[in-house]
Amino acid sequence: MSISHREPLALTARIAIALEVFLAIGALGGGAALLLGPRGEILPLPVSVLDGSPFADYFVPGAILFIVIGLGPLAAAVLTWRRHRLAPLLACATGEALIIWLVVEIAIVGYSNKPPLQAFYLSLGVLIVLVGVHWLRLTRRPGRALRTGP
Repeated sequence: MSISHREPLALTARIAIALEVFLAIGALGGGAALLLGPRGEILPLPVSVLDGSPFADYFVPGAILFIVIGLGPLAAAVLTWRRHRLAPLLACATGEALIIWLVVEIAIVGYSNKPPLQAFYLSLGVLIVLVGVHWLRLTRRPGRALRTGP
């Protein structure tokens, strides 16, 4: 039986994994809390802020948070770990999805800085996009194949 030795993950890939897993943990926890307590039973969020939105409670936003912002980054991190050639693009898509999520959230419920979670996660989304763009630039240099290593 031969043991295959993979090239170590590049620093950019390791940073992407760390950011994607961090995001996934928070989104899976928050999404699960909204799914299990859609009327604010777990997270103390007033349902009244959803008045005028397409949502009667937090169940659908919780499902979107859990699936798109939670499972999506986790899948991107796994594909990065497995050195999938699309991993840099998935990092960009992960950050963009988070930014879109926050823009829509702020449009529906408004901006709150107590606690400053929206600003923090918006910054995280921008950081993930920047890591992905940097990674794409590294992998698209002339003579280099798209891969996860430098």
